[in-house]
Amino acid sequence: MTVTSGQALADALESSSPLIIRVQGSLTMPDAMNDVRSNKTVLGVGSATLDNGLNVSGARNVIIRNLTFRGWDDDAINVQGSTNVWIDHNTFDGGYDGAVDVKRESDFVTISWNRVVNHTKSMLLGHDDGHTADRGHLRVTYHHNWFDGSKERHPRVRFGDPVHVFNNYYNGADYGVASTMGAGVLVEGNYFENVTRPTAVGYADSGPGDLVQRNNVFVNSGTPESAGDVAAIPYPYTVENPNGIKASVTAGAGAGRITV
Repeated sequence: MTVTSGQALADALESSSPLIIRVQGSLTMPDAMNDVRSNKTVLGVGSATLDNGLNVSGARNVIIRNLTFRGWDDDAINVQGSTNVWIDHNTFDGGYDGAVDVKRESDFVTISWNRVVNHTKSMLLGHDDGHTADRGHLRVTYHHNWFDGSKERHPRVRFGDPVHVFNNYYNGADYGVASTMGAGVLVEGNYFENVTRPTAVGYADSGPGDLVQRNNVFVNSGTPESAGDVAAIPYPYTVENPNGIKASVTAGAGAGRITV
């Protein structure tokens, strides 16, 4: 189905039926955060834009692709208590809080080929230091994302192990990846440019986690931090040569780079 208004999109997202929803135009959603139920694929057509957020809560099998989120009032995408979620080829431009936050025992989430620009709080993983129910969950993969001058949380991780961060391009950040509260994060094959603290073990008031960094490129960036080890990555994958990541990610990340 194709929707061309924010209300029509909100109604489709809350349907109990499995749906492929094609989004056209610049849509104003009815709420700051709009619920997404299970078995939904949301595809932007052309330059589809949303001005508020999507709340994937207690859901399974959700795909969100090729949308531009601009000026949102809460989070652009909030994933909580959900599994099997893919967030791919979106652009996040200048909102209030998180671009993509994953928390509250969510699991098996992939965040790929997105661009975050004109923004500060990019991607939080883990609700807060006291939410210990996240242990054993929050297994999330981040790859081929373009953190384009965004300042922090790429991601900021609590509890999740393993969390896999590979082949992303970071430019102009205060910090890149932070592992805290006993998390286990593998950071490999990324390209860090003008990043003050590329990887951090512990952050702010949160205690340290484990972080393994390998085969990354650092250009005009600080010294990476690492500690401990990380659980095995549970899938086969190929890491691109990090020297080519800046070119490949800037050519391919964000909305409008795929054919829907």
